[in-house]
Amino acid sequence: MKREIYDEDHEAFRESARTWIERSVLPHTDEHIAAKALPREFWLDAGKNGMLGLQIPEEYGGSDAGDYRFQAVLQEELAKVGAAYPTCHGIHADITVPYIVDLGTEKQKQRWLPGCASGEILTGIGMTEPSGGSDLAALKTTAVRDGDEWVVNGSKTFITNGYSGDLIVTAVRTDPEKGPKGITLFGIEASKEGFSRGRKLDKVGMEESDTAELFFENVRLTDDDIVGELNMGFIHMMQKLPQERLGCAVANVAHAKQILVETLQYAKERKAFGQSIGNFQHNKFLLAELFTQIEVAEAYMDKCVAAHAEKQLSAVEAAKAKWWSSQVQSEVLDACVQLHGGYGFMNEYRVARAWRDARVTKIWAGSNEIMKELIGRELGL
Repeated sequence: MKREIYDEDHEAFRESARTWIERSVLPHTDEHIAAKALPREFWLDAGKNGMLGLQIPEEYGGSDAGDYRFQAVLQEELAKVGAAYPTCHGIHADITVPYIVDLGTEKQKQRWLPGCASGEILTGIGMTEPSGGSDLAALKTTAVRDGDEWVVNGSKTFITNGYSGDLIVTAVRTDPEKGPKGITLFGIEASKEGFSRGRKLDKVGMEESDTAELFFENVRLTDDDIVGELNMGFIHMMQKLPQERLGCAVANVAHAKQILVETLQYAKERKAFGQSIGNFQHNKFLLAELFTQIEVAEAYMDKCVAAHAEKQLSAVEAAKAKWWSSQVQSEVLDACVQLHGGYGFMNEYRVARAWRDARVTKIWAGSNEIMKELIGRELGL
């Protein structure tokens, strides 16, 4: 079925994104896996080619695309390379940067956004804590007033871009008595005294993504470092989470679709018992089911992207997109591994890495159980 969400301008940008990826990303994927991170050269090259500033106004060095669909196109193309690429890129350009664009002061925008667009400043979002998981309202990292300064103590974990990030937009508790209404966002630069990082976390998948623990020991900040309003951090996060979850959903479907296309080709070429394995009725029916699943999921993602481009996507619709896309992704990739047989369990095959990489998508950006809880509440349950 022909997709109708993207016009000629979006498809022209898709070609530009593909050209950049083929030239600057694909030749280095093995290096990225070995380094367990995307090097600064990746970010600088992305910035040079206009791949980091789609949501940044022109006066701060971005291209200000003014249409979320361009970001969705880039997420899809990066997902075809591997799940870690839209993840790391998305955390920076699609998740963290919009906090600064939409909530930052003029001084903060001038201070941070040009570097974010060029790749000289890499960002991350500091939400998750060792004891909190998906429960953002229960965070324990604190910022305590000391004269004209704030003193931050605590830690974060599972932070994408955390090991190499230069700026972490971090959620901290500024008023312990107010619960969720006592949380504030701070832009914490890695150069601040008292800021430190743990090791790169050893994950099951997404090896190209640098994921780390962050520690704050008497980090001193000022009101100039507050992103948004004092004690409004939880509200700000709730307002931004739908875009984060939609970005995840777009990448989930595109990632699974690419591996499924490659698996179809494998099923046509792989011979067993005198014929292609795709000709066996079970495999033929299975592939028919998988392609249908992907196309139906893609149609819903397109509807959500179109709605978000018009600023009409609700938090519940984004939650549906996030949990459903990750579930479909998981089912499709598991079947693709099975169709590859023993080769599907070998790391040298993309399907094996894709299968491992995809498992976390049912956990992050709010676990699928939390997504269902949000949907259930909307149903009045």
